[in-house]
Amino acid sequence: MAWNEPGGGNNQQDPWSGGGGRRPGGNGGNGGNGGNGGNNRGGKNQGPPDLDEALKKFQDRINRLLGGGKRSGTGDGSGGGKRNPFVLPILVVIVALVIWAGSGFHLIDQSERGVVFRFGKYTTTLNPGLHWNPPIVDHVENVNVTSIRSANQTDSMLTSDENIVRVSVSAQYVVSDAHAFLVNVNEPEMTLQNAMDSALRQEVGNMPLQEILTTGRDRLGQRVFDRLSAYMDAYGTGLRLQTVNVESTSPPDQVQDAFDDVIRAREERQRLINQANAYSQAVVLEAKGQKQRLVEEAQGYKAAAVSDATGQTNRFQSLLGQYQQAPNVTRERLYLETISQLLSNTPKALVDLGDSDAVTVLPLNQMQSGGKSGSASSSMSMQELQQISRQVVDHMNSSSSSQSSSRSSSLREGR
Repeated sequence: MAWNEPGGGNNQQDPWSGGGGRRPGGNGGNGGNGGNGGNNRGGKNQGPPDLDEALKKFQDRINRLLGGGKRSGTGDGSGGGKRNPFVLPILVVIVALVIWAGSGFHLIDQSERGVVFRFGKYTTTLNPGLHWNPPIVDHVENVNVTSIRSANQTDSMLTSDENIVRVSVSAQYVVSDAHAFLVNVNEPEMTLQNAMDSALRQEVGNMPLQEILTTGRDRLGQRVFDRLSAYMDAYGTGLRLQTVNVESTSPPDQVQDAFDDVIRAREERQRLINQANAYSQAVVLEAKGQKQRLVEEAQGYKAAAVSDATGQTNRFQSLLGQYQQAPNVTRERLYLETISQLLSNTPKALVDLGDSDAVTVLPLNQMQSGGKSGSASSSMSMQELQQISRQVVDHMNSSSSSQSSSRSSSLREGR
């Protein structure tokens, strides 16, 4: 039979007691009193620790820490302390306070700002770093103030000349004031979207269609930016615009082909204008070059003429003194120089027939081969010239004698 089976009586043996029985009163197997039983447990009874006793000791220590005491009066002589009813609530409160205090620490990133609301009322704005705020009492909203956000708007609008145009605009913005972004306006980004639509319609309505489609897109974007910035400042949304870009401007789909034809015609017109301007510039530059050349030639001719006249004047003045000393000789010399200069430049020879008034002109340029005037006349010898002169004189004499004989015969016939 096992040592702990019921009905064992005094034969129940504890394997850790060394043969001694165990009674409910805690006495040993020898029937001693409680004190002896205690000594027996301290001596030979080396069993495992009693869990109930360990828990009681731990509870006693907690009670002593919290101000509890022991009370005696049990029948077996062992002292038992009364449990304090406030121990468990105090422990719960302490643990709750620790958890509450630990949950109040929070870290704000470098790109964020923390907006503190104490019982729903704005208190302060926290910069990046580690902060502590009492939980439940304070509520902290983190707002990113460095990321660039965007909003788009595309719609058909009426221009100042009562035409319809489709405009697409995009805006980039950031949060400049976290407190105003969260408190001043309900849904500030939706407010920005509506304000951008209003500003765009206002500015498109102040511009003609042709300007919006061609050269006025940059000006339209700048006007929308200025008006939308004024709206955001007036509303106090805490948003700051970075840029406003006009993505596209186009007429309605029904008239898109006609507008494309107009644009092509305008481009062709501009191309022809550019070609005409280029040709005009080339002609003007060429004319300016010719003008400059003629001016320089005229200045050169003027300088040459002035120099020649000055030289002739100086020569005439030098000849004047010689003429005053010997007028006849100077006059004859000037005459001969002038005649020789004139006759040297003509390809013809003049033959004087002596007493006759007739002067014969010989075409030496036709008589000489090559037709060189100055060199031909100089290359002929004086004998050749004299021979030619005799032939001319003989020919003239024969012709004059024939004319005189014919005149006399006609006179005789008349008689």
